[in-house]
Amino acid sequence: MLLNKLSLLNYKNFETETFSFDPKINCFVGHNGVGKTNVLDAIYHLSFGKSYFNPITSQNIKHGEDFFVVEGEYEKETGSEKILVSAKRGQKKIIKRNAKAYEKFSEHIGFLPLVIISPSDRDLITEGSDTRRKFIDGVISQGDSKYLHTLLNYNKVLAQRNSLLKYFAANNTHNQDTVDIYNEQLHQYGTEIFNKRNQFLEDFTPIFLNRYRAISSGSETVSLAYSSQLKEKDLLLLLQENALKDKLSQYTNFGIHKDDLSFEIDEHPIKKFGSQGQQKSYLIALKLAQFDFIKQQSKVNPILLLDDIFDKLDEQRVEQIINLVHDENFGQLFISDTHADRTENVIKKVGQSYKMFKL
Repeated sequence: MLLNKLSLLNYKNFETETFSFDPKINCFVGHNGVGKTNVLDAIYHLSFGKSYFNPITSQNIKHGEDFFVVEGEYEKETGSEKILVSAKRGQKKIIKRNAKAYEKFSEHIGFLPLVIISPSDRDLITEGSDTRRKFIDGVISQGDSKYLHTLLNYNKVLAQRNSLLKYFAANNTHNQDTVDIYNEQLHQYGTEIFNKRNQFLEDFTPIFLNRYRAISSGSETVSLAYSSQLKEKDLLLLLQENALKDKLSQYTNFGIHKDDLSFEIDEHPIKKFGSQGQQKSYLIALKLAQFDFIKQQSKVNPILLLDDIFDKLDEQRVEQIINLVHDENFGQLFISDTHADRTENVIKKVGQSYKMFKL
């Protein structure tokens, strides 16, 4: 799969811009603030229908304008495809494939497989469990539309159950029969999601460990573990046993919305005991493993975005990563960096065709 052309209109800091890309490596270089990351984010937008860095649609519209349009021309094995994402202030975002609008955005997820590696990935380590669940769900959903549908249903029922608990508290009433209906639905959807996540971690962890060994010196031991309340008990039983707790807190305290991943180095949390370089290597290994997993599932080389790749990594390690990308036929690669010479020196050693865009 290749992105041949990208057109931007009123997107972030760009008024109007068009890029034609090399089928292998494309580098965006320039000072901070010129829009290098915004170009990568526009490419991400075409795959997921949203920004990687700012989920608030209106804030991706150029200051002083009323709308934005991002358009990409792709080459897939099945033929050429044109994807357009547009948004107008106060109106619903539109995603079109070959001029036909999607009824549901979820139908588009997985059509254009993509992985991004960015300094903001550090949130996976530093932020709460919600960020790590989104990572798991994002990887699985790109290759499994049924999983995404089940997840959306679970979240809908969860919101309804929480609203019901708040309503009961506000009106000093309670109807257990209604709660039981939501319990059954959460159990059905939640168990399905738990089984998928569990299987995913079993398949994904060995890929991740191989990636980390390839990136690091191999002197430390890392691990990746999935924690879930459903490992201990059936979800329906958990909901029934904790009915009083939910009633008092007006919130659903048990379910797959409490799942988490633990990242460890030498049997200690990497958040507290890992150096910046080790954390960066861990995250890159995680994202390259994501690439491998999606490629296995979709039989397509995802597009790979490397945003500010030299951040907290020395040139030798960056070269090692670029070589990994080259050696294993990664497909199309997009890189942003502040130093043109540094980037070009590393890219030249790979021996692939490339294009430099100085912004």
